[in-house]
Amino acid sequence: MDRENEKVNMMMGAGGRAMQDLLKKLTVNFSRKGVADIGLKELDDSAVIGQWALTIDGHTVTPYIFPGGDIGRLSVAGTVNDLAAIGSEGIAIALGIIIEEGFPVEDLINISKSVGEAAEEAGVEVVTGDTKVVERREGGIYLTTAGIGRMHPYLMENWEIAGRRGGTPWLLDSKVRPGDAIIISGTIGDHGIAVLSKREGYGFETEIVSDVMPVNHILKSALRAGGVVSAKDPTRGGVSNALNEWAEKSGFGIKIYEERLPMNEGVKAACEMLGIEPLEIGNEGKLILAVVREKAEEVLESIKKVKGGERAEIIGEVTQDFKGVVMETLSGGLRIVDPPLGDPVPRIC
Repeated sequence: MDRENEKVNMMMGAGGRAMQDLLKKLTVNFSRKGVADIGLKELDDSAVIGQWALTIDGHTVTPYIFPGGDIGRLSVAGTVNDLAAIGSEGIAIALGIIIEEGFPVEDLINISKSVGEAAEEAGVEVVTGDTKVVERREGGIYLTTAGIGRMHPYLMENWEIAGRRGGTPWLLDSKVRPGDAIIISGTIGDHGIAVLSKREGYGFETEIVSDVMPVNHILKSALRAGGVVSAKDPTRGGVSNALNEWAEKSGFGIKIYEERLPMNEGVKAACEMLGIEPLEIGNEGKLILAVVREKAEEVLESIKKVKGGERAEIIGEVTQDFKGVVMETLSGGLRIVDPPLGDPVPRIC
């Protein structure tokens, strides 16, 4: 396409290949002075400077109140989870709020309460922020959160347990290796389907509730068991996009098993009815871990003891037999799991 006539579309912000292509066009314009140990080049969930991790998220979810949460809880969880996924312990958050004229004050107060409650749950503090009011367009609200965290106290010990020589203890996408087990902390697709159901007014027989929650306590339990080499929160683009990022950045393949994927029946039925691939739906309260094989069962059991991790499962492993991501289906066949072009459910975070 002629770049002069190219326009931004919704897929470019949905976490799949279209977004990755756009980011590459943008980040090439930013200078790199060597301040960050892990920065734009790695395109991980957070940047790292010394012992500190830094991340930032914009939140435009519509509707801003959905089954199981709202944009306030989502904003804190999203930032805390990005900090956790790199291997840090969240400390503080900065909050930016853009409010459209005409927005209900009562809803604004309730959203602020959700921010405070989620921060308390995650053990972080909102320490600064900014507020703007703009002309009415959709009658909405948009939140931006920046978070800072320090290297998790269990990370160095965990790195030694994993037995990987050289490199960095941070939980980078590129660190998965053949033999590593892939663990997911719970059911997939809950958040995206919950938001879509509320937005479109679908009357599913079973109410589907978002999984939105901070996962830092799950990470802490996993690191305490040891052997974790990489972590990812599968938000936009879902599990499919997260695993493909691991495969691309590491150069190894990943095999998963359909029968092991934890999924609520309501989500499964909704996906079948709407023709949506569950692996591509965004989640906001789940963590995917790559763990050295000999510690996988111990890590799994430790996660299952934590709130939100009761339905954790080992869903696959890393392999050098092929590139990319492949799933063994219920029928025993194999199918390629490509990264999505964009999220099938936009504006969910």
